Amino acid sequence: MQEILVLYYSHYGAVKLMAQLIARGIEQAPGSMARIRTVPRVSSVCETVGQDVPASGAPYAELKDLEECSGLALGSPTRFGNMAAPLKYFLDSTSSLWLKGALSGKPAAVFTSTSSMHGGQESTLISMMLPLLHHGMVLVGLPYTEPGLISTASGGTPYGASHVAGVTSERPITEEEKKLCIALGKRLAETALRLIK
Repeated sequence: MQEILVLYYSHYGAVKLMAQLIARGIEQAPGSMARIRTVPRVSSVCETVGQDVPASGAPYAELKDLEECSGLALGSPTRFGNMAAPLKYFLDSTSSLWLKGALSGKPAAVFTSTSSMHGGQESTLISMMLPLLHHGMVLVGLPYTEPGLISTASGGTPYGASHVAGVTSERPITEEEKKLCIALGKRLAETALRLIK
């Protein structure tokens, strides 16, 4: 049984829901299971020590989660066209894995949520790809053979799954966005299975 890590940061809950949908897609691929992890907030005032275990939701990620996974789905809300600081902070701590090539050759996919249609979805997805490329990961996107990618009037890009949440996160994830999250998870897991063989 291969484990695909779904690693995300979510502030208002949309990215968390996307992570759960991607995990559902991963588990549609025979022989695959999802390991869902999150990262803690980063203080903007000073460096503080947070709880070792979050009060609710997914456990916090550790480097061993990345090392043990067969593939990675990485998700973040958009912050001015870039990934959120907590996710970047965690990725900045992965130098020891980079030095030994622990992620090299593993497949990875990315996903995001923005408050508006043109809030930087694609640039955020690309910003998350950059450290993954430095780690030698094999990037998996959403091909246009996914019917929802062509017909969506909300989120969805060839770079990865996306969601338009609204300025106050009032918009629920659309059916097309849900299907694209599930499709991305399944495609990532199937790619991991092919790379293992």
